[in-house]
Amino acid sequence: MSSIALDKQAAPAPRPAAKVSPPKVHKWDKQSWVRRAPLLPALVFLIIVTQLPFVATLIISFMNWSAQPDAPGRSFAGLDNFKSVFQTAAYREAVYTSIQMTVTVVAVSAALGLGIALLLDHSFIGRGVVRTMMIAPFLVVPIAAAVFWGNGVLQTGFGLVDGLLGELGVHDAQNISFLTEHPKMAIEIELIWQWTPFMMLILLAGLQSRDGDVMEAASIDGANAWQMFRNITLPHLRRYLELSVVLGTIFIVQNFDAIVGMTGGQNSTNIPFEIYEVFYSAKDYGAASALGVVVVIGSIIVATVGLRVVSSLLTDEEVR
Repeated sequence: MSSIALDKQAAPAPRPAAKVSPPKVHKWDKQSWVRRAPLLPALVFLIIVTQLPFVATLIISFMNWSAQPDAPGRSFAGLDNFKSVFQTAAYREAVYTSIQMTVTVVAVSAALGLGIALLLDHSFIGRGVVRTMMIAPFLVVPIAAAVFWGNGVLQTGFGLVDGLLGELGVHDAQNISFLTEHPKMAIEIELIWQWTPFMMLILLAGLQSRDGDVMEAASIDGANAWQMFRNITLPHLRRYLELSVVLGTIFIVQNFDAIVGMTGGQNSTNIPFEIYEVFYSAKDYGAASALGVVVVIGSIIVATVGLRVVSSLLTDEEVR
């Protein structure tokens, strides 16, 4: 038998081409309706409590609407309210104060949170107790924390800081007025105290997700602590740092309790407090609504960045 015949016998028979099934079209049948019906009340409730008020605020932001006795009737204002947000000195100051406080609190809280997370990542006696104590400030009700810091810690004459400075021999310590002379700094200190544990929790979770084999190999190769932190730990924590900064920005830019509880807005008015003053004191509903819309748009932009960071973080974890 020739080699050509042997090759023909050994050659496998060609397989039939695989049939490509058409994509399934999900029809809205009775069974799918039954599965989704229990979620409908929650969806309706969410729309009522979140979307409808925002739509109403958006409509009012385009109107001249004031409850002052000598104010004219309601009318369409177009973009005038939004122009006044950036042209009025008080509104610009509120925007500047919000940005300054947010950047300061987020930056310092992230740095302190990273340092504390690095310390708590090591094993030592009583680590669980220390972790619980470090988390405690974040669990305090914000308005209660503001009142405590305003009246118990930074209050002139009988606050904790005045007492400590007096014991240390600081001359005229009880005449230092933190809340009136340095109101922004006082609020920032309180917010840093409250939000550092939040940053620490996220960064500590990132530290504990490091690959132990990589750290051990680097140590065996002779890398010192700084080299391991700069080349391994810090790149690994980048996503967690981004996440903590974005989430912290979303919450801190909307801060209202600390200003009300500590200074009452004296030389420390941010956008949420300015909205409160314009709405309830000036009774200018159009301008207050425009300020609210600006805050919401800014928060949505930051939240969008945060969602992308979270998505990329989860994608990296799945790849591992």
